[in-house]
Amino acid sequence: MSDIEQKQTSKTAQRKRAFNLAGQSGYTVGLTGMGVLVAIIFLVINPSVYGSILNVQSIAFSVPEIAILALAISVAMTTAGIDLSIVAVANLASLFVAVISTYGATVGWTDFLTTLIAVGGALLIGAVCGAFNGFMVATFKITPILTTLATMQVYSGIAIMATKGQAMYGSTNILLSLGTENLLGIPLVFWLFVLVTIMVAFIMSRTTFGVKITMMGSNPNASLFSGFRIPNLTIRTYLMTGILAAIAGIVMVSRTGAASASYGDSYLMLAITIAVLGGVNPFGGKRAIGGAAIAALVLQMISSGLNINGASPYIYQIIQGLILAGATVVAFERRRHAQRAIRTKARLSAADRKEAAINV
Repeated sequence: MSDIEQKQTSKTAQRKRAFNLAGQSGYTVGLTGMGVLVAIIFLVINPSVYGSILNVQSIAFSVPEIAILALAISVAMTTAGIDLSIVAVANLASLFVAVISTYGATVGWTDFLTTLIAVGGALLIGAVCGAFNGFMVATFKITPILTTLATMQVYSGIAIMATKGQAMYGSTNILLSLGTENLLGIPLVFWLFVLVTIMVAFIMSRTTFGVKITMMGSNPNASLFSGFRIPNLTIRTYLMTGILAAIAGIVMVSRTGAASASYGDSYLMLAITIAVLGGVNPFGGKRAIGGAAIAALVLQMISSGLNINGASPYIYQIIQGLILAGATVVAFERRRHAQRAIRTKARLSAADRKEAAINV
């Protein structure tokens, strides 16, 4: 390739990155505007309660566990996959924390040691479950939706068998402080959610791993011919979603002091809705970690506003379904528009080459 062609290719890539960045920033601004609009509507309806510090703290207290689960879904969707087992993995992790907390108090372990073992073990459970999902997807070429649907049943079955379907109670003082205390008037779990979001966004946008799995989701064949180790990247992707699910489980048991195999039955659909609303492309190739975090806040604000005004919980479910359907249609149309633009550009390029050949 000549120097002129290399410069043209580089400029084209730069323009494409700038266009994608501008589009992503515009979507995030629009999503933020949607959150402001939601706040204004509920503030007009019930300003004394919705605008109170107590309600703001309640939103910040409730959003972290579902938002972290949505981050896990968003990471999987970046590779054109999905992880339906995240809630089951989170429950397994939270049950482990509850059991170890109770056992540590019984045998006289220090609170710090018990917390260390409980949190470390929970993260290990998440990593193993996630890596197993990735291994199944990468090795047997089974679609992620079927693989994780099956493992969701396996993980839930293990949790039910171990606990006989009973809730387990127990948490260390350190974890209870994490789940109940505030820093600068904001719940500590919300600060944890902010930290996790920053770390995931950094991994996805600033590391070779994050860039590769995004390219893998955009064009798996090109990634394969570029020498990417697809099975390795797939296993590491699901290992990451498993660890995020385990962190969500730790937040769950920190907030409530209890864990159950059936906790958060509605979380899976909500996490998918948040990820799609946040701007991730269900067909892969587009990351939207910041968007997912903002979308989680927006949906929690809607839920809080409806609860304050005595609306039926079914209305919130209907709103979730409408948002998921609308966001999926938008993503599908954007993908179709992009494919049409690529085909048009290819036809024009072919016509230009043919005309140049005739002139020669």
